[in-house]
Parts: sequence; structure tokens; C-alpha cells
Amino acid sequence: MPKISQLSQLDLNTTYSYADYLTWQFEESVELIKGKIMLMTPAPNVNHQRVSMNMSRSLSNFFKHKKCQVFAAPFDVRLYDRKKSILANQEIHTVVQPDLSIICDLQKLDEQGCNGAPEWVIEILSKGNSKKEIQLKFELYQESGVTEYWLVYPYEQIIHQFVINESDRYELKHMYAADDIAVPYLFPELAIELTEIFET
Repeated sequence: MPKISQLSQLDLNTTYSYADYLTWQFEESVELIKGKIMLMTPAPNVNHQRVSMNMSRSLSNFFKHKKCQVFAAPFDVRLYDRKKSILANQEIHTVVQPDLSIICDLQKLDEQGCNGAPEWVIEILSKGNSKKEIQLKFELYQESGVTEYWLVYPYEQIIHQFVINESDRYELKHMYAADDIAVPYLFPELAIELTEIFET
């Protein structure tokens, strides 16, 4: 197999696997969505990174000495239908890099990242995120069984909290804004002060 060092060597209409993804050595950041290459938006801006760091700090402090672990992007998360057991690299066609992933089933962790759905995923939106990208991720996380999903809007200072219901569909559990205290469904003892998350 020839070495892939430039994105232009790939056919964007071809379906690729995670095994293919592991051989790529180009500089561009990409995600693999059901076998199709999706270019990631340009490097996150200062506001995005500030919110990400504040959120990371809050979560890391809470989960210190606890079973669950927090991982920040870049961090590969391989996703597939929740009804399937752990798959081999060549059988996996979706790999994403959520801004923050909280993983409690540590058997899903390996040297490459997370093989299967994290319990909780947080995506911090940038102005470059498209509606299509947001919808795709929403459906992927729902299909793969991410129990709790937060969409963070830094400019509006809003968080949408989604939780999987009994029908395996996301339900908008809460909308937090400004100076609210956000409480994860999975970790009700964790109180996140949004003034600290969105501080400039």
C-alpha cells in the first residue's frame, strides 16, 4: 500500500475504514463519517479554546481519583451501532474527535483512543461549524449510544443538554445559559458554574 502523505492522494468519494485512517500521514485534520472523509474546520479560535480549557479544568478536578476519565481533542473516538460488540479496525468506518469525551467503561480505551461510545460527549461549536456537521454528529452520537451529549455555544453562552431516552433517541433535557449552574444527567453531584466556563 503506498504511503499517503497528502490529502490529494485520497478519493473523497471512496469509503474508507479506520485501518485506512491509521496509515494516513498528512497534516490536515480529518474525521471519518461512515467511511467518508470529512475535513475538520480550521484550528479553533481563542474563544473556543478558552471554553474548552475551562470545561476541561472543571471536569478534570471532578473526575480526579474517580473511575471515569476525561479526554480532550485531538482524541480518536471510533463509533458504530451500539448493538454491535467491539469491532476490528477494518470494520470501523467512523472516527471522530469530540472536544471532550468522558469514558467510564475503561475497557473501551486502547493505545489509539476509544473503541466505542463514550458515556458523555461535549462538542464546543465554532463559527465554522456547518449545520450539516452538527446534524451528522448528533445522529452519530445517538446511533452509537452516547448517553449524554452537550452542545456548547460559546458566543451565545448557551449549553444544550441531550440525554438518550427509552426509545434510544436524544431528548433535550435542559438548556443552560449565562450564569446558570449546569448539572450533568449522568453525574448529578457535579455542578458546573457557567460564569466560570464562559469567562473571558
